[in-house]
Amino acid sequence: MLPLEGVRVLTVSQYGAGPWTTLHLADLGAEVIKIEDPGTGGDVARYVPPYTGEQDSIYFQSFNRNKKSITLNLRSDEGKQIFRQLAAKSDAVFNNLRGDVPAKLGIDYAGLKDVNPKIVCCSLSAFGRDNFRSTEPGYDYIMQAYAGWMSITGEPDGPPAKSGLSLVDLCAGVMAAFGMVSAIMKARETGEGCDVDVSLFDAAFSLLGYVGAWTLSRGYEPTRTGHSAHPSQVPAQIFQTADGWLAIMCAKERFWQNLCEAAGRSELIENPKFRTFADRLENRAEITAILDEMFLERTTSDWLDLLRGKIPCGPVNTVPQALEDPLVAESGMIVEVDNPEFGTVRQLATAVKISGAKKTHVRAPALGEHTDAVLGEVLGLSTDDVSKLRSRGVV
Repeated sequence: MLPLEGVRVLTVSQYGAGPWTTLHLADLGAEVIKIEDPGTGGDVARYVPPYTGEQDSIYFQSFNRNKKSITLNLRSDEGKQIFRQLAAKSDAVFNNLRGDVPAKLGIDYAGLKDVNPKIVCCSLSAFGRDNFRSTEPGYDYIMQAYAGWMSITGEPDGPPAKSGLSLVDLCAGVMAAFGMVSAIMKARETGEGCDVDVSLFDAAFSLLGYVGAWTLSRGYEPTRTGHSAHPSQVPAQIFQTADGWLAIMCAKERFWQNLCEAAGRSELIENPKFRTFADRLENRAEITAILDEMFLERTTSDWLDLLRGKIPCGPVNTVPQALEDPLVAESGMIVEVDNPEFGTVRQLATAVKISGAKKTHVRAPALGEHTDAVLGEVLGLSTDDVSKLRSRGVV
């Protein structure tokens, strides 16, 4: 028994952040019914290169496993009515549309509470639904610029840089999933649903965390640090080795002491310039120069053999190297799903593990693959009924 079995979610979402939200719900057992437009070829993610097929891509597969797909034209009156009928028998409706669109389509709580007072309507938009930017489109890349992430990413003498991954999308998706499940729990207890709003903009700013608190409270001005160094803990950065790069993080005083002892540099522990966090921060340039020379004396592998278990450390891997780490397989982080176009698609599992619950993963659906089954099982429509709807462009 998976924890979200018995939960039905309708999702009007495409590309990355939205499908990432409902991927977590589907992996945990929810019935996620993906609504795709029959006239536009469905989710744009189906066509994202480099690995594409006929209305499918490995990109799409990585965001949409374990879901069902039905086609439904929400611009038509018949399509809207069918959607309302489905919402009446669902726990939640999710979308990642532009902020002003859910109300226009009638897929927010105000538009659906008459057919289902317990419905939870979750919107993941760029800027939110009720503000002066709600009509603007936006993506992860734009939010990293807005929220100042780019200004503190990269080398000090280089241009502003984005994160290597779409972290605003991914984090906002997890926030939306968390908010939606929380609201479903409340609705099941009280009988009253609600709107849940998450925006990429808000998510990006919330993730400024302690850096934002320093800035707001004390006028701190974040800057980029060399070799991806932590803004206040020293040493906590990457160092070049004899054959690559090594990441270390001395987030406790004992880790700094362990590093010095393991490297045969115990004299650094007693040096008054480097004794405490505050001392090392004040003399960052001097201690970094010493450590730069020290780490060049051995290979990455040699340093790992010397330091593992004594301080937090790890190699700076390429993505292929990272995926070959034996712990990835041992942790069950690789999912293999058979696909008629791509053969076996290997992808990353979600990180949540619940004892006693195991999911047999199913490939992401073909466009409209479950239209007949869902409309038949949920609404009681016959095959002939669905065929007529299809002939009118409703599904």
